Amino acid sequence: MNIIKENSSVLMHFSIRLADGSAVDSSKVANKPHKFILGDGSLSANFEASLLGLIEGQSKTFTLAPEDVFGLVNPDNIHHLELSHFNKEAPAEVGTIIAFTQPDGSELPGIIREVVAESVTVDFNHPLAGQTLTFDIDVLEVLN
Repeated sequence: MNIIKENSSVLMHFSIRLADGSAVDSSKVANKPHKFILGDGSLSANFEASLLGLIEGQSKTFTLAPEDVFGLVNPDNIHHLELSHFNKEAPAEVGTIIAFTQPDGSELPGIIREVVAESVTVDFNHPLAGQTLTFDIDVLEVLN
């Protein structure tokens, strides 16, 4: 049996739940497990620490604080834009997620939080920022 250690490549199913128990995401829905490489920077340090020592076939449930996953809500990532910047293709409707093109050509998703008169509040924080999350992990394969 291979054990997860630093720099391991891991194929696993995961499910994410909010503090109230509601489901956010699961790789089991489409039966498409994800491959992660520990130490490549795609996972937070505490998420990786929760995986270390697990073996193929093992399952684990753990909860991480917001700062250990998608971070806290950063007020600097909330912007007020003029309503004139929006149109039928990109409506200013509360709850809508719109991709905004950055100066370098990349796109950054923002969630419309509020529309008041000619002002639209757009939140560019990750949708799960500020959330305590519970992960259910099923380790399928460990490649060391």
